[in-house]
Amino acid sequence: MAGRFWEIDSLRGIAVIMMIIFHLLFDLAFFTRFNFNVDSGFWLFFARATASIFIFLVGVSLTISYSRAEKQGKSRFSKYLKRGLKIFSWGLAITLITWIFFRQEFIIFGVLHFIGLSIIFAYPFIKYKWRNLVAGVFIIALGIYLSKITFSFSWLMWLGFVPKYLYTLDYFPLLPWFGVILIGLFAGNILYRKNSRAFKIADLSKNYAARAFGWLGRHSLFIYLLHQPVLMGVIYIAGLMR
Repeated sequence: MAGRFWEIDSLRGIAVIMMIIFHLLFDLAFFTRFNFNVDSGFWLFFARATASIFIFLVGVSLTISYSRAEKQGKSRFSKYLKRGLKIFSWGLAITLITWIFFRQEFIIFGVLHFIGLSIIFAYPFIKYKWRNLVAGVFIIALGIYLSKITFSFSWLMWLGFVPKYLYTLDYFPLLPWFGVILIGLFAGNILYRKNSRAFKIADLSKNYAARAFGWLGRHSLFIYLLHQPVLMGVIYIAGLMR
């Protein structure tokens, strides 16, 4: 597609496939008698790597979007506020659905809640380069430190203060994950400054694999919203539900 960078869409598409693989194993472990350990070891690393790719690319894409909007005189905060609230609203819809079906472990502040707020909060930082790298590393380190501590209150769980009794299917607090957004902003401003590549890369935009991955990447939100009901439906039809 004109105006898009095929490598970003393709990398996001690869992350989509990784997400589906992990969630399939998670669903098999959660709903069936298959004994997959997805909470530690390789699969935990796999899940975090998948999320890191998605979130890093959010930061990169924000810089590209901002550069394009700036050329057109449309780089106003309202654009990012509207976009962030839209994604956050999808997160609220998932909160409601999981509250209905998984009352004990419903999603309070998952990846869509996080991305929605991050798009809004990232606006003041979009133009920075090295400051974002330093701040991003600091926020990640602070978030990792906070994750080892539990707190007696829950009203700051969205920020990264983990309550003592937290049971949720998805949790992406701003600390440490906003640090990954900031590193994505840094990378975007270095690698795609002024809406053009600052490096040379072979043009694989016509390659069948790149086009397939790119299609997945361009429709990642739709696939994210749809893939879990599809996976659970397949598991149910296959008669694997406990």
